Amino acid sequence: MNLQSVPYDPYCGPAPAPADIWSSWNFDPWLLVALAATFLFCAALSMRGVLAREGRLHSTLGTVVLIIAFVTPLCALSTALFSARVMHHVLLVAGAAPLFALAFPARDWLRRVPLTALFLAHTIAMWVWHAPAPYAFALSSHAAYWLMEGTLFVTAFLLWQSMLARWAHPGAVSIALLGSIVQMGMLGALITFAGRAMYDPHLTTTLPFGLTPLADQQLAGLLMWVPATIPYLAAALVLLARFLTPDASRGEAR
Repeated sequence: MNLQSVPYDPYCGPAPAPADIWSSWNFDPWLLVALAATFLFCAALSMRGVLAREGRLHSTLGTVVLIIAFVTPLCALSTALFSARVMHHVLLVAGAAPLFALAFPARDWLRRVPLTALFLAHTIAMWVWHAPAPYAFALSSHAAYWLMEGTLFVTAFLLWQSMLARWAHPGAVSIALLGSIVQMGMLGALITFAGRAMYDPHLTTTLPFGLTPLADQQLAGLLMWVPATIPYLAAALVLLARFLTPDASRGEAR
């Protein structure tokens, strides 16, 4: 039973009824082929020694995150609930993207791209696609949907690659991580305190799940405000630990 009555045709399909959610898996053949190809490609690189064992682990985990986002019922639930869509995007930009960035370190060409530019590109993508009108457009066709998903992932992947690069300056990376935490927190706060339901695709799909459109929107804002920033905070703490460790070692040597 489908509950969506607005004229949208999102990739994940119409919003399912709560009773049907656990059977609403996405077995799109093209998606499954792409995920399998990604896994096999990374495995082949690992067997040839191009990808380190840690890289294969990271790429496998990244593929698992993509499966959670696009294959499991979370994909269908994101059609019904904006909060599920935000969680879907968090998995994409703060889960899969850094894992694949760890698996595939930045190439030298990325060194010529300022970290600030990559940060701004990802910030713009996040803010644009979570604004009501572009978000509604993204659910109007499969092409628009993949444009949203692709730009979010690619900009996040390049940003994480640059922040994790061997040549990255700790100060610049710290600023980028802090900026990511701030911008996602601000976006989450704006969504949380908007005071009215702003996302038309979800105006008729949230009530069966026990949420008003506004309550669903507020939950989405809270998810972006707090959980979404945890990976960036964790990366900042790891960076700080690496920065302090050599000093401690030198102190012990003296």
